[in-house]
Amino acid sequence: MFTGIIETLGEVIALERQEGNLHITVRAGFTPELKIDQSVAHNGVCLTVVGIQDDTYTVTAIAETLQKTNLGTLKVGDCVNLERGMLLGARLDGHIVQGHVDQTGNCIAIEEEGGSTRFTFRYDVSKGNTTIEKGSITVSGVSLTVVDSGIDTFSVAIIPYTLQHTTLQYLKVGDSVNLEFDVIGKYVAKLVGRG
Repeated sequence: MFTGIIETLGEVIALERQEGNLHITVRAGFTPELKIDQSVAHNGVCLTVVGIQDDTYTVTAIAETLQKTNLGTLKVGDCVNLERGMLLGARLDGHIVQGHVDQTGNCIAIEEEGGSTRFTFRYDVSKGNTTIEKGSITVSGVSLTVVDSGIDTFSVAIIPYTLQHTTLQYLKVGDSVNLEFDVIGKYVAKLVGRG
């Protein structure tokens, strides 16, 4: 489980395709603290550490993960949002994040708003996901609060600190992002749908 509070940015050092899998090697400051089999969220995607060497580590994304996320578009030199699994008993500063991306969305607008930056995203509603105003959403691993919620769009307002310390600073209109919708909201929607 994660919180959506990004610990650090990592740099993609190498990418290796093997059959349907993608091995991703990342350089990150917390690498010396990692161990094999540990879970780390990469742009919101929970992946298992399979190798460690010096200040780099390797994770593997399987075909299904590549189909549901934008990890397959990574290039060497790209930055990724990183968060290690939550420690039991630690504060939950963001919201409950599983690291299981529901789908991708696209950035359709970026606006400066006197001290914050508003990002608007569009997503495919046929997948059954939804947002609500003031509800939680995870965008590329970052825990955010929905400002406006439309039928197939939502917007979030980012404070300067979050912008400077996540990959959102590099986001452009048209870019793809990983979306994990609020887990509690997903369960409520499913239960209501059965009724």
